[in-house]
Amino acid sequence: MNKLIPIGCDHAGYKLKISVVAHLVEKGYKVKDFGTHSEDSVDYPDFGHPVAEMVQENEDMLGIVICGSGNGINMTVNKHTGVRSALCWNQEVAELARQHNNANIIALPARFISEEEALNMVDAFLNTEFEGGRHARRVDKISC
Repeated sequence: MNKLIPIGCDHAGYKLKISVVAHLVEKGYKVKDFGTHSEDSVDYPDFGHPVAEMVQENEDMLGIVICGSGNGINMTVNKHTGVRSALCWNQEVAELARQHNNANIIALPARFISEEEALNMVDAFLNTEFEGGRHARRVDKISC
């Protein structure tokens, strides 16, 4: 896995993003922060698309996106070919997203999870491998 992690968020995810970035840097990752850089109201697609484009161009890269519910930014990044973003709300879902779905972006719902939950999910997501096997056949059927 690539040690460079692209991340993007809207205003609702800004505070959580700051914590996630600090956590990643502490763990030895490099972070490409696409913003936003304040709590001023913005449109999540402006910050999700660059993350998705970077993941799309780098097959071994995993990304992180954050908005209030996680839904809008998750829908945005999933419009990109080859991106499989998973909206996660606990550690087990984050692990399964990687193991069974080969998700390459995790979407976090900042208004509905604690910082501790978010960091645990990020660690699980980044440290879990895709199992392949029967799951690969299913993942191959996702793209139209």
